[in-house]
Amino acid sequence: MRYFIEFSYKGTNYHGWQIQPNAITVQEVLEDRLSKLLGGEINVVAAGRTDTGVHAKQMYGHADFECSDIDKLVLRLNNFLPNDIAIHSIVPVKNDAHARFDAVARTYEYYIETEKNAFSTESVWYFPYGSLNIDLMNEAAGKLFNYDDFTSFARLHADNKTNICEIKEAYWQENGNQLKFTISADRFLRNMVRAIVGTLVEVGQEKINIIEFKQIIEKKGRKFASASAPAQGLFLSEVKYPKDIFM
Repeated sequence: MRYFIEFSYKGTNYHGWQIQPNAITVQEVLEDRLSKLLGGEINVVAAGRTDTGVHAKQMYGHADFECSDIDKLVLRLNNFLPNDIAIHSIVPVKNDAHARFDAVARTYEYYIETEKNAFSTESVWYFPYGSLNIDLMNEAAGKLFNYDDFTSFARLHADNKTNICEIKEAYWQENGNQLKFTISADRFLRNMVRAIVGTLVEVGQEKINIIEFKQIIEKKGRKFASASAPAQGLFLSEVKYPKDIFM
C-alpha cells in the first residue's frame, strides 16, 4: 500500500535531502529507520530536494509498505529517528499518488536577522551590514509575478527540463529585527529561492534598482543575479496536494 509521510527536519547536520555518496542526508536516515522497523527495504520519494543546511517545516514523501498499526509506526519511528527529524503523520493515498509530481504548490520561507542572536545562528541569515529597505524589496518581489522563466535564479548545470515556474505569492514581512520572505510557486528550480533572496537583499541595500532587477530576470543568465543567500535561513514550509489523492 502507498502512504504519504509528513515530516519535518532541521537541515544543519545533513547534506540535503537526497542520498549521495560519502555524506549523511535526510533521505538516508529516514529510509534506514523505516526499513529496520518494517523489516524490508523501503524507498521514500520526497516532494522535492533541499540543499545542504536547508530546513523543512513540512515535507512529504511517499513510500510503499504494509503496516497494520500506523499510529504505532509513527510513535516508534519518532523514537528511532534523531531529534532533528520528526514524523507528523502517515496517511494512505491512492496507489499512483506521487509526492513530487502531484504537488500543486510549495511555499518557502527565508529568515534574516539584523541583530546577533546566539540561539538562531543555524536558522537565520545574520545580516549586520546596515538597514534594508523592505519597501523596495517588496516592490521588486512584486515584479516576479510578471515572469515565468527564472533561468537567472537557477543553479548552473542543473538537470531542469524547463526553467518555467508560476509564482503565486512573494512578499517580505518585518518583525522587529527579523525579516521574513515568503514565496509560493507551483514548482521551484534548484537554488532558486536563495538566489532570489540574495538579489532582493541587494535591492534592499539599494545596490540594485527595480529596473535593474527586472533586467536581471529578462537576461536569463545566472551570472546576472546576485550571490545566493546562505542556506541556513531557508525553510520549506508547506506543500499542497489535491484532495482526491488521499484515501
